[in-house]
Amino acid sequence: MDGDDVLIYDIRHRTVFSYEQAVSISHHVLHLTPRRGPRQVCERSAIAVDPAPATRSDGRDYFGNPIAILTVEAPHRRLEIHASSRVEVLPPPPVDPERSMAWDGVARLLEHSTAPSVLDAYQYVFGSPYVAIGDEVYDFARTSFPPGRPILAAVMDLTRRIYREFEYKGGVTDVSTPVRAVLATRKGVCQDFAHLQIACLRSLGLPARYVSGYLLTRPPEGKERLVGADASHAWLSVWCPKNGWVDFDPTNNLIPGDEHIMLAWGRDYGDVSPINGVMIGGSSHSVAVAVDVMPVPVPQEQPAAP
Repeated sequence: MDGDDVLIYDIRHRTVFSYEQAVSISHHVLHLTPRRGPRQVCERSAIAVDPAPATRSDGRDYFGNPIAILTVEAPHRRLEIHASSRVEVLPPPPVDPERSMAWDGVARLLEHSTAPSVLDAYQYVFGSPYVAIGDEVYDFARTSFPPGRPILAAVMDLTRRIYREFEYKGGVTDVSTPVRAVLATRKGVCQDFAHLQIACLRSLGLPARYVSGYLLTRPPEGKERLVGADASHAWLSVWCPKNGWVDFDPTNNLIPGDEHIMLAWGRDYGDVSPINGVMIGGSSHSVAVAVDVMPVPVPQEQPAAP
């Protein structure tokens, strides 16, 4: 990827499953390889699994995300999955939210156009397993969407409202927590806020998709960076005709830049879960995850010798 503003990251994502009883066989689908995007290139990636899988196949899912499908046949009470990647990221082009198309015009276009780009976006208008559309989210969303307001300005306002009115708090929700419960309690984590904003947008007939990835985190001033202290992150993208897909991060009240590294996108978390699968045996289990996002110095071109 060319450009003076490119940033390079080395990413390590380690997951350890510990089982109360032995697992005799397990099947897994992994979304752990960052996908290529308009401003992102995955230079290299590798996934190591212990115990080693008996079979593994690599491909892409319906949404075009890289996936690995594997089967572990050796009995085990512990499963370790290590993913490592090097990714180049460019900042997004500048966006003027006030100059985007009116949101209600976008909704009407989606209902009548048969252009391929519109039809592709239209699949993200409907409810999905983790994003239920109801009157509660519609009523919450409408405050930011008066008739004729530019779509990106309206989405930015909704992003700001979620950031200000909701408390980031872990342990009060899980992946199965309904959107309406998050709206009622005003508490959750990044995936909850992404699901909520997606539900709001879809309730208005606007296409929104869920984005999983990583966010570069910085230690407090004067503190050393802790190994494994970074985390997976979630945000969303909304579609409009002139701008294409534009990202928004309600957890941080911003349009993601070059410190957000995309992993995969889909309708909701269920489409892009980093590790999914089924097993025989195991009983109860625990999961430990450690993520490192490390900036890599970009080589500087040396001046030509005189």
